[in-house]
Amino acid sequence: MTTTSSSKKNHNFFSNLLFNIVIPTLILTKASGDDMLGPTLGVIVALAFPLAFGLWDLKTAGKVNAFSILGIVSVLLTGGISLLQLPPEYLAVKEALIPGLIGIAVLLTLNTRYSLLRMIILNDEVIDTEKLQQAIAEHGEEENFQRHLTMANKIIAASFFLSSALNYGLARYMVTAMPGTEEYNEQLGAMTAMSYPVIVVPSMIILALAIWYLFRNIHKATGRGLEDFMRQ
Repeated sequence: MTTTSSSKKNHNFFSNLLFNIVIPTLILTKASGDDMLGPTLGVIVALAFPLAFGLWDLKTAGKVNAFSILGIVSVLLTGGISLLQLPPEYLAVKEALIPGLIGIAVLLTLNTRYSLLRMIILNDEVIDTEKLQQAIAEHGEEENFQRHLTMANKIIAASFFLSSALNYGLARYMVTAMPGTEEYNEQLGAMTAMSYPVIVVPSMIILALAIWYLFRNIHKATGRGLEDFMRQ
């Protein structure tokens, strides 16, 4: 069971990397010249891969997945900006907009049942939330735990705002050519390749910090490890 789950996660990670980063980067930088696909068709083919992956991920999830939907919207916006040949500044704004909106949404839902950590971790599919709440109540830690949960969500919001700022800066720095040119495609491909080490890695480190902070305070609030509350 554990081995299968781990293999599935690894498969999803590498598929995500392949379809969202590697293949689009190669098409944009190596196959968008006039002697191959050309700038316009190059953009269409390159963006078809992350778009198809996002739709597949949405379908296999079997339910509405906000992150997959935002990913699809982001790809469509990139395609629209590129095909309409809008100034590259529009791309920078778009790159900052998606994570910025997620960060705002995280802050707006801090103390509700729709807070991000409650949706992705503290939900009945992952955690026995009733058992957890009982353990917290037994130790009289309800108020403290809520405060820590709020702080963890704020840390996650900060990771999205960092991503927004890095997205904007990277796009403004790397994409300066007008859409519809081979140079633009090469710059867009280079930005796509750099997005993982420059944007994703720092943001994931902050996200991991928030999750560690939450798990640490579950232990402090209950005197028990998180594994005691995990669903089988």
